Amino acid sequence: MDIKGKIVTLRAMEEDDQELLRQMVNDPEIEKMVGGYSFPISKFQQSKWFERNSNDQNNIRLIIETQEDGAVGFANIVNIDWKNRTAFHGIKIANKKFRARGIGADTVMAVMRYAFEELQLTRLDGTIIEYNEPSRKLYCDKCGWKVEGIRRNAVFKSNEYHDEIIVGILREEYFELLKKNNYWNKQDVQ
Repeated sequence: MDIKGKIVTLRAMEEDDQELLRQMVNDPEIEKMVGGYSFPISKFQQSKWFERNSNDQNNIRLIIETQEDGAVGFANIVNIDWKNRTAFHGIKIANKKFRARGIGADTVMAVMRYAFEELQLTRLDGTIIEYNEPSRKLYCDKCGWKVEGIRRNAVFKSNEYHDEIIVGILREEYFELLKKNNYWNKQDVQ
């Protein structure tokens, strides 16, 4: 099942997507903006990662597509805790030319719709490096997520430590956001 937004379609990863994913991991500009660490990834390593992760019910990994551009990025719902109904979410947009066009906001809204309305999760969590202002604006200003805390000096990038902002959204906050903004109209999604 594809997940539809207003302008994006989120679909399962295919073997053909591996080069896009490998390029994103190997792009220093993209990796600087996300937490964790990364090593240069070969085609072989990317292929093995895909084999390990392509059929995992606790970690959903999706390709972001637009009709005019094709595959433009990656979104996930990972570390799903089915008992407590929680998960972690993040996105990566592959190229600067795809940013500031509403793709990120539509992706986050479509992920929340799927997580809260289909999977019946009760909360989504995320983290943002302190200097990643575009992500903070996307999640907190546009998509209703709340800052829940700060992990001081939690991320080491560019030879220094940075704070990590902990963000989250509850199922009821998502539904309040929908009412307030009238986000999903019948004609908006298929």
